[in-house]
Amino acid sequence: MLCMVSTCRESPYLQRSKHQLQKNVKKLTIDLERPLNDLLEEALQDLLKKYQKRKAKQ
Repeated sequence: MLCMVSTCRESPYLQRSKHQLQKNVKKLTIDLERPLNDLLEEALQDLLKKYQKRKAKQ
């Protein structure tokens, strides 16, 4: 379960992995000198393309 509220209880592993993901994304925005919103939009577009291709194969 993905919790969006700070009061939601998550496993310590999930908390660490989410924290590491956030750090990696922040580093990427700095390395690429691009805003976070641009990277998120690109990621969502790639995700949609991925599943549209799967759907087309069925």
